Amino acid sequence: MKIIMLGAPGAGKGTQAKMIADKYGIPHISTGDIFRANIKNGTELGKKAKTFMDQGLLVPDELTCDLVVDRISREDAKDGFILDGFPRTIPQAECLTDALKERGESMDYAVNVDVPDENIITRMAGRRACLNCGATYHIVNIPTKVEGICDRCGEKVVLRADDEPETVKKRLDVYHDQTQPLIEYYSNQGILKTVDGTQPMTDVFDAIVALLEA
Repeated sequence: MKIIMLGAPGAGKGTQAKMIADKYGIPHISTGDIFRANIKNGTELGKKAKTFMDQGLLVPDELTCDLVVDRISREDAKDGFILDGFPRTIPQAECLTDALKERGESMDYAVNVDVPDENIITRMAGRRACLNCGATYHIVNIPTKVEGICDRCGEKVVLRADDEPETVKKRLDVYHDQTQPLIEYYSNQGILKTVDGTQPMTDVFDAIVALLEA
């Protein structure tokens, strides 16, 4: 089962991706984790990515795609995987489609977690992140066991600058411009499934599972 998670920043797609990965025993693959792992391990792709990230630049589509294709080619992804945060643009989606086609494969589902902008702005203000290990929480929906401390590594969790309301509005503008076109792209491929992301987290998960198992 090969799944892409779609949705605006703060729609909850990362949380759902982890839950789906656990349920079906497939790897949850996020571009952030891939970048961190390759940089930490000093791979050639990681070194290339780091040169862009150190300058505050976005990693180019082609390099991002190479990193993702490298990851999904590993043994643990042979029975499927769930992509979170990739593709973000039509060129990335086309790169992924072509890479899979070369292997005689294709994506099975693109799940769009649909949440209105105003809900996202409110929701993001409650998000907290660990800058050390990348774990994310929410002060209402997924609080840390000890207030302000990461469950995973014990470092402090913070409201990231990109979760502040003004920044979220800018991120949503970028999403609507660059990433939202993927909804039509995957709809045209006949694999798009949309769920109402304003529901409680467990209800969203149940709705996704129902779509995948329909």
